Amino acid sequence: MGEQAIDDRGKELLEKTSHLFMRFGIKSMTMDDISRQLGVSKKTLYLYVSDKNDLVYKVMRSIIEGEKALVNHLAEQHENAIDMLFEMSREMSQKFAQIHPSINYDMQKYHPEAWSMFEKFKNEFIAGSIAENLVKGIEQGLFRGNLNPYIISRLYAAKMDMCTDSELFPADKYTFPQIHLELMRYHIRGVASEAGLKYLAEKVKKENYQL
Repeated sequence: MGEQAIDDRGKELLEKTSHLFMRFGIKSMTMDDISRQLGVSKKTLYLYVSDKNDLVYKVMRSIIEGEKALVNHLAEQHENAIDMLFEMSREMSQKFAQIHPSINYDMQKYHPEAWSMFEKFKNEFIAGSIAENLVKGIEQGLFRGNLNPYIISRLYAAKMDMCTDSELFPADKYTFPQIHLELMRYHIRGVASEAGLKYLAEKVKKENYQL
């Protein structure tokens, strides 16, 4: 991948491009389309990227860096393991509510470097964060002591792929928030201890959250 320096303007263009990809998909957007939508010349765009493949890679890297910072922030802000999962669910549902159904397919088929980076992010960082959350929940008595954090966390990461699978969940029938809500419901209720289920019931009642 090209390593042109990314200044504040470059970061802004990458962020705006990520919104375009989320809305229209990756394959359908040419460099001409992107520059026109961003209101800049292709010459300006090429100050930061070498080609579309490089653009997709850098956009995905920027998204991943933002997601890592968010997850780390939530973990610091919420000591309670169940609270942290709730907040992560809210953030992800809001952020990916409008994601284009072809994003994963486009990356996997046409931009393998970006896809590989995304897969590593899910299988290492997200799974690792869930494993840490499970360990914390066990220590707090909120999660079952007989679960295997490594296995459960990897199962969770694998299910994240399913949330954006348009063949399993056609976009005209299911939204990402609906699918992710069911995943979180499935996950929390599956790992919670009796004390955790009690805390969950109180939290749902207090915050009127449908879990």
